[in-house]
Formats: sequence, structure tokens, C-alpha cells
Amino acid sequence: MRRKLRRRSDGSVRAVATAAKRLEFAVSVDRERTARTDGEAPPLPAGEGWSSEHLLLAALAKCTLTSLRYHARRADIEATAEARAHGVVTRREEDGRYAFVAVELAFDVVLDPPVAGEPLRELLGSAERGCFIGNSLATPPRYRWTVEGEEIT
Repeated sequence: MRRKLRRRSDGSVRAVATAAKRLEFAVSVDRERTARTDGEAPPLPAGEGWSSEHLLLAALAKCTLTSLRYHARRADIEATAEARAHGVVTRREEDGRYAFVAVELAFDVVLDPPVAGEPLRELLGSAERGCFIGNSLATPPRYRWTVEGEEIT
């Protein structure tokens, strides 16, 4: 359970327990391997060139972009960005199972107004930490950011 600080009318501060937000998602895959969401999205037929591995990388990239936009908006910044993702699947040494053993994402970002220095690093770090798909992977993704044409290290 998380704690949030609340200021009382007398100026003192107390910690209040808050419940974590709970998000649920559902998909179905029929006998022909057509995937459908629990929402209004069109079905995704099998054989369209998208493997499960491609879908995971796309989900990771989209999740991180969504997180970036969210954190930028909270700071009154407009973020436009695009992403590329690459992953390597092979047999893991520790358990002999096939899995992603390396995942790398590269982002090209434009911020309005521009942000630099430590505030920029904080924004990008928040975008990385805010993506629950990246947080769910056993192998942590490696993020590379280019902002306004400059690679951020």
C-alpha cells in the first residue's frame, strides 16, 4: 500500500494510505489465431507479419511513449516522439529457456518548450519507470534517447 502526504488544516502533515490503481486488460485468440481485445479495436488476424515478439516490442515502445507524454504533460510540456525497438531472443544460460535476453529502445523526441540538463534527465527517467510493460520484463530494457537531435547520456 502506498502512502500519500496530506496537509491538515493546522498545517501539520500526515501520511494517508492509498490503494494502488488496478488496471485489467483482456484479449482472446481464436482457433485461427486472430486476436481480439476487450475493447473496440479491430481484430488482429494471424499471418499479417506481426509475431508475438514484434507485438511485445511494439507494446513496450508504445507504453514508453505514452509514459513520456503523460509525464511531459504534467510539466506543461508537449512531447512528440517516435521509437524503434530491437530485441534478441535466445536460450538463457541460467534455465535453458528461450526468452528475450536483450531489449533496446531508441527514441527521437521533440519537446515544446525545450528542456535540458537535469530536468530533462528526470523527465526521461520518469518515462522509463512509468512504463509497466518495461517494468514487467525479466530483462530490463536499455533506453537510448535523442532529444532535439542530441543524444542524451
